[in-house]
Amino acid sequence: MKLLSYQMLKETGYDGYILENAPEKVLQFGEGNFLRAFVDYWFDLANEKAGWNGKCVLVQPIAPGLAKLINKQEGLYTLCLRGSEKGRKVDDMRVISSVSRCLNPYEAADYEAMMEVAVSGDLELIVSNTTEAGITYDPACQKDDCPPAGFPAKLTQVLYRRWKAGKPGVIVLACELIDNNGRKLLKCIDQYIAQWGLEDGFKQYVYQDCTVCGSLVDRIVPGRIRDPEEAARLEEQHGYADPLLDVGECFGVWVIEGDEKLNDVLPFRKAGLEDKVFVIPDMSPYKKRKVRILNGAHTGFVLAAYLAGQDIVRDCMNDEVIRGFMNKMLYEEVIPTLPLNKDDLMDFAAAVQDRFNNPFVNHELMSISLNSTSKWRARNLPSFLGYWEEKNQLPPCLTLSLAAYIAFYSSDIQGLTDAGLVCKRPRGNEYTVSDDRWVLEFYYGHRNNSARELVKAVLSSEKMWGLDLTQIAGLEALVTENLETIRTAGSYEAMKSLL
Repeated sequence: MKLLSYQMLKETGYDGYILENAPEKVLQFGEGNFLRAFVDYWFDLANEKAGWNGKCVLVQPIAPGLAKLINKQEGLYTLCLRGSEKGRKVDDMRVISSVSRCLNPYEAADYEAMMEVAVSGDLELIVSNTTEAGITYDPACQKDDCPPAGFPAKLTQVLYRRWKAGKPGVIVLACELIDNNGRKLLKCIDQYIAQWGLEDGFKQYVYQDCTVCGSLVDRIVPGRIRDPEEAARLEEQHGYADPLLDVGECFGVWVIEGDEKLNDVLPFRKAGLEDKVFVIPDMSPYKKRKVRILNGAHTGFVLAAYLAGQDIVRDCMNDEVIRGFMNKMLYEEVIPTLPLNKDDLMDFAAAVQDRFNNPFVNHELMSISLNSTSKWRARNLPSFLGYWEEKNQLPPCLTLSLAAYIAFYSSDIQGLTDAGLVCKRPRGNEYTVSDDRWVLEFYYGHRNNSARELVKAVLSSEKMWGLDLTQIAGLEALVTENLETIRTAGSYEAMKSLL
């Protein structure tokens, strides 16, 4: 079967939106599954719904990448957005045509092509997602490297070449999954300006003519069809081969931190996407929303659910007790502590339940359980403390969640191996807890403690929580009671007792 191309789409009679030729307005560092299922999708919608008429030039951040295949398919690829929305199964397919080409800057011709885009009069935006390790300052990167290894150094070269050519500033949108991604990227540029001895005029250009924004991205992207039979079926259905086919969940939100006037500059509001992609001065409330509701829900119920015999998130959403426990935790204990519009928070929480019920994704509870100590501290402890400070009461579900965390790490411990702490759950099978080594050694060292002794040791560990939780009135006693209930009656009955 022939590869996807514009000609193949004509031959197959594809009747979806396609834009074959347009100015290259975006330089995008990153060509992987996430950016293609997220950023390039929003630009594709902007072309269709707002007549933005723009293309994205992709750049491989590292030498091995997808440039040759992307160019072979003329920038085209199929995107499948799958999931559940308000209880309705969604399985949408769209050919994305917002990408013009992909450059490999580690080849001399493509490096120069990248610099040609840098000085183009059409260029308006630079976007990046170069993994969590991408925004780092590496003093080994030099001004004359072609290219330098690190992304911030490449970006500094691009902006410098643009400034030397007398071209207007651009908007930079950082999408890396780190806190303060935009500010950290700007700091790296600043460090290269100093290291390379670049002119003060260029520094002024970066700070006054260009706009470097951080952003928060939210879409789960599995990335590919894992079942070969389903992949073959889709090829037959589409009438072309597409090794670049990408898969993401239907939910998606892109929160950009910057001057709200950018909403009139970027094409997304004009495309009717203002509830999906928008600019606000401070994105930290939305970060809290995602961490405490989406991520906090995962960490808050999966350990108790696993001990209760469940293995997959979707199955938990089909269990009235586990789903009810999660919702009570979110709606009564987490949402009241967040500084956002309550209707917005309720809608986001409802979408979380849909996302967890995705019929296309088998999200294993054990994969979510990795590093649960630091996850519970980052995702659940702030909600716990916020509730306690506001109401002067212990939040019942979050307190039980903390007890379930301790139970998961101490359930019939069999041994400590290089792979992790080997435990056994009530149904009889062994499982391996994965966490920082000191955490695993802590639990192994306390394996013979009574419930009361173990709870005291865990809650008083400032290394785990950043504070001594035994100082919270009544917490030690209630967590001990919950742990004993989980060990005797089971975590399912413990959750049920709170409903």
